[in-house]
This record gives sequence, C-alpha cells and structure tokens, in this order.
Amino acid sequence: MTGKNRYEVVVVGGGAAGLSAALVLGRFRRRTLVVDAGEPRNAPSAHLQGCLTRDGMSPAEFLAVGREEIARYGVELVRDRVVDAAREEGGDFTAVLAGGRTVRARQLVMATGLRDELPPLPGLAERFGRDVVHCPYCHGWEVRDLPTGVLATSPPSVHQALMVTQWSEDVRLFLHEVSEAALTDEDLRLLAAAGVTVVPGEVAGLVTADDRLTGVRLADGTVHDREVLYAAPRAVPDNDLLIRLGAELRETPFGSYPVIDERGLTTVPGLWAAGNASGFAEQVVNAASRGYRAGAAINGELLMAGLDAGAP
Repeated sequence: MTGKNRYEVVVVGGGAAGLSAALVLGRFRRRTLVVDAGEPRNAPSAHLQGCLTRDGMSPAEFLAVGREEIARYGVELVRDRVVDAAREEGGDFTAVLAGGRTVRARQLVMATGLRDELPPLPGLAERFGRDVVHCPYCHGWEVRDLPTGVLATSPPSVHQALMVTQWSEDVRLFLHEVSEAALTDEDLRLLAAAGVTVVPGEVAGLVTADDRLTGVRLADGTVHDREVLYAAPRAVPDNDLLIRLGAELRETPFGSYPVIDERGLTTVPGLWAAGNASGFAEQVVNAASRGYRAGAAINGELLMAGLDAGAP
C-alpha cells in the first residue's frame, strides 16, 4: 500500500464527534484522514441548540466551520463512505472506500452516528425538523406556547409528553400505537397532574395549510387542532463496521451500541467509538466532547507505542 494511503488515524464519519477527534489529532501532528459520507443525522433541522457559543447555528454551517478548522492542521477529509474494514495481524486497520480506495490506519475511530427511522405516518417525514420534532431539548424553546401534540409509539412517550408541558400548557398525547390499557395508574396520575389530555385512537395523518401544521387527524376522521407534533423516531445505530471488526455490543432500549471505556475505546484494541456511534443520547455538544476525549486518548496511545518501539 502506497504512503499516501497510510495514516496514523482514520476517522469514519465527519459529524461533531468525528471532526472533534480529528481536530485534536491534527493539532498533535498525527496524520489523520476523515471519511465523511455527508449524511448528518441533524440535517433536517434548521438550527442546533444547547451548544455553548453555537446556539442557533445551522447544522450545515457548524460542520462547514469544523471542516475548515481541521484543514488548518493538515487533516485530510474525503467525501466517501467506508464499505468494509478489517483488522490485520499486526493490529493495523484497513478500510475500503466506496470509491475504490483502500487506506490503512494504526487506529480507527467510528463516528458513524445513527439514523432516525420515523413512524410510517403520511406527511410526517416531510415536516420532520420543522413543526414535527422529536427532542424537547433540541426544539422545545423554538416551539414554545403552541398547541402541541405528542405521538405515542411506545410507553416512554408518556415521559416525553410530561416534559413537553414545560413549553406548552396545551399538550395532547395521541395514543396511536399505545393502548389505553398500557397506561398505568401512575402514568394517568402524572399526565393529569401535568394537564396533558390523553387522546385514544390511531392517528391517520396530518393536516396542513400554507406549508404549516394545523392539525392531527385520527382514523375516525376527528381533527385536533395542533401546531406542533412531537414524534419519537426509532434510533438505528450505524454499527455494521463495528460488528464486522468484532467489537462487543450492548443492548439498550434504543439499539445496540459498542461496549467502550471512559475514553471511547471498544473491546477491540485500536478501535474507538464516539458520538452517536457510542450511544443514543449524544447531543452535538456531547458528541464533540466524546470526540475530543477519544482523540486525546489516541494520541497518548500512539505516543507510548512509538516510545516502546524505539526503546532499547
């Protein structure tokens, strides 16, 4: 393999976690490649929130600035996708890109994130990230004080409805895929205390006017006037490469994620996970922190390995 395809570190994924890891590694003069498929999870959102000094910035602008920053330190970024990866006998990794290129790295960072699989409700995907949202922390302030609905697709939707009452006094929980019998007495007590109206029955679709949400239509034809709808997607981790490389996974209510230590190292030596590749609830600021931590730890690993190799 030619020298141009050899790196100390290859980072798979160019979101907040991947770019943060690459930034740290670049500043330590580590020859680093970021392979980015260009499919960030938060692409449907017009803004990101809760990230200190970047609150309200568009996700596209955030990533553009991050790419400019890593370039200052000589980090290479290619727009491509890693389709296969393997760990060789000596411990190095090879990664095959969709464009046909094969690269080698001493350390491999998986920052592939996850994708959101929305409930199959007509009109939902088209409005996702606007007046159909999923995260109160990400969107609650921006849709505050509006008539709000919560689409119940599992028992945790009750908790989501309770949280949403911090931003709206008019909240209705549409049971949709959750039966009334599935609600416990404690659920009903808390919902009543929070002022949430429970609406039984399946949701058939959304009602819009002038490109904005105006209502939620039930299967029986009843329409409830709503201007915001929370709908929790199913998290689908992009963990194929981690599985292929032999990383141990742990099952969670939100999918399978790699077992990692506090730095982000998986059970495979030299294989790291950061951001939503390591867990469901990593917001942008958390993902960047995870990437930073992994990048710093990787530099330490490479430093000590180099010293050991040169020791008499």
